[in-house]
Amino acid sequence: MKPYDELSSADRAKEKETLQDLMKSYASRGLALNMARGKPGEDQLDLSMGLLETVNASQGFLAEGNIDTRNYGELTGLGEAKKLFAQYLGVPADDIIVGGSSSLNMMYDCLARAMLTGVLGSPRPWVQEEKVKFLCPVPGYDRHFSICQFLGIEMINVPMDAEGPDMDLVEELSAADPLIKGMWCVPKYSNPTGLSYSDRVIRRLGALRPAAKDFRIFCDNAYAMHLVYRDQDLLNPLDACKEGGNPHMLYLFGSTNKITFPGAGVAFMGASKENIAFTAKQLSMQAIGWDKINMLRHVRFLKDMAGIRAQMEKHAAILRPKFDAVLNTLETQLRGLGAGEWIKPEGGYFITFVAPPGCAKRIVALCKEAGVVLTDAGATHPYGIDPEDRYVRIAPSFPPLEELKGAMEVFCTAAKLAALEKLAV
Repeated sequence: MKPYDELSSADRAKEKETLQDLMKSYASRGLALNMARGKPGEDQLDLSMGLLETVNASQGFLAEGNIDTRNYGELTGLGEAKKLFAQYLGVPADDIIVGGSSSLNMMYDCLARAMLTGVLGSPRPWVQEEKVKFLCPVPGYDRHFSICQFLGIEMINVPMDAEGPDMDLVEELSAADPLIKGMWCVPKYSNPTGLSYSDRVIRRLGALRPAAKDFRIFCDNAYAMHLVYRDQDLLNPLDACKEGGNPHMLYLFGSTNKITFPGAGVAFMGASKENIAFTAKQLSMQAIGWDKINMLRHVRFLKDMAGIRAQMEKHAAILRPKFDAVLNTLETQLRGLGAGEWIKPEGGYFITFVAPPGCAKRIVALCKEAGVVLTDAGATHPYGIDPEDRYVRIAPSFPPLEELKGAMEVFCTAAKLAALEKLAV
């Protein structure tokens, strides 16, 4: 078929009627398909069942140094866990805190503490400033934006391209306003685009000269090992900050939540030695220790970086057919119609669909009426407001493959119908 904007009015009307009938037929089937969040599927969860057998009465509970993991202590994490996950983050073992099960929780706590007490080198708690602002690359991760909104931090959109955030704008804004205290970034297999930052972008991030002397980059490297098609080398953001004369400017977060069990993984944070010492002192007011049994489980199950890579190759083998199904359906159904574009990721958990302006909310609403649940349109932007109403995040991981294929048929029909409706306005 020709692009929709080249069809006659009569042909558009006919195609629109066909699509409306098709959407009604989907709605009558009582579908209940969910592509809203990047949850691993059941077959991915099965990959980690052996984790539960690694710490028990026969295997023992003692960690290196004869530490009884059943007891209090080791606030910054077990030594062997710090060694393993420091390798994961690419930092020295002394420059990491391993604790809890959620990197999102670590990021929230870190930002909340900054509001209450400031960060290393802060002249005052951030909450005592006239206002606190954060730079937010878009499209981005809705949970990052939710944290800022909850804490009353004003968010400023920074456009993303294939190399990462618009660094001209980042440099200009951060240098001009001392109330801009930080920035979010997801440097590898970014949520939601699946793209990775270029070396040039990371070096420019590391060399920033912000007006706020206590400016912090919250670097969420949650998808560092989550290849789907091709692994990509990433310049270490902490190394770039050290080389740029900003050794304390960046916190680097990660977890095993999509390596083993979501919600029951291990979370970790890398930073300069000074930042780690400052944070550990704050944590001593909050906790006595974390779940060291879970840390020991993960070290025994994953063993080393080779073990982590082997685990992620198994995940990729499960995810790749699902990503193929989404991308192939988009290509077959939508290519050349002017009903949207999409970004093929090399890794991560999402595929980003870029609809014609003004169509994203309509696509999501049409899919919901037909029984297919997507992440809300606008979730890719601060305050849930996508100025052009274009971005839709597709999460292929959770549904079984055949259900996913059916959901994508619904999605493409909705995208076509939304585009035709927009042309008629």
